[in-house]
Amino acid sequence: MRKTNVAYRILVGVSIIFILYSLVRHYVFDPEATAFLSHKTGLKRELNLPVWLKIMYIHVAFACLAMAAGLINFSSFILEKHRKIHRINGYVYVVSVMMVVLTSGYMAPYSTGGKINSIAFNIINIIWPLMTVMAIVQIKKKRIVKHRNYMIRSYAFCFTNMLIHLITFMFNEGFGLAYASSYTYGVYSSLVLLLIFPDMIIRYLKKNEKNKTIGTYFS
Repeated sequence: MRKTNVAYRILVGVSIIFILYSLVRHYVFDPEATAFLSHKTGLKRELNLPVWLKIMYIHVAFACLAMAAGLINFSSFILEKHRKIHRINGYVYVVSVMMVVLTSGYMAPYSTGGKINSIAFNIINIIWPLMTVMAIVQIKKKRIVKHRNYMIRSYAFCFTNMLIHLITFMFNEGFGLAYASSYTYGVYSSLVLLLIFPDMIIRYLKKNEKNKTIGTYFS
């Protein structure tokens, strides 16, 4: 079994678990976001809770949709056997990303940890759609490999929330830092890692492309 097959299956497993976790957590166990909001102290502007919650529901829904759509399109089976589905699903991914960014723009000023974290989220809100648009530009020009590479860079940002909370947990529970400080470390560490990891994957794929069809993705 090829290593890329294994990597894709791991990606599928992680993505499905995270999507289910996000949906259950935000829509079933804590629809009022009580646990998350308990860490938002010292906000510079008043939080309109009903509006914020509605925006959060939309944000979570489209974030999960983006993760699922991107995951499907990285399947070589879909790419090679069902090009039309790949194309339509690609536009679903693009719309979902733009909706995530739009809703994140509303939520950024209320970020845990204050303005310093709002800045980081706004940077993500610029980079993510930029990478996504570049992926569209490349495929319009029939540059398959460059399209794939920009999609890898774009898709990495689907894991922003997961990575932030993992790193926050590590600093908060593992090193005993205050939650707000841990969250700041989580946000900025994630931003850096989400820029580094995709290019590591791209370099790895480039090394293993000699005996592969140019259109093959991961699986």
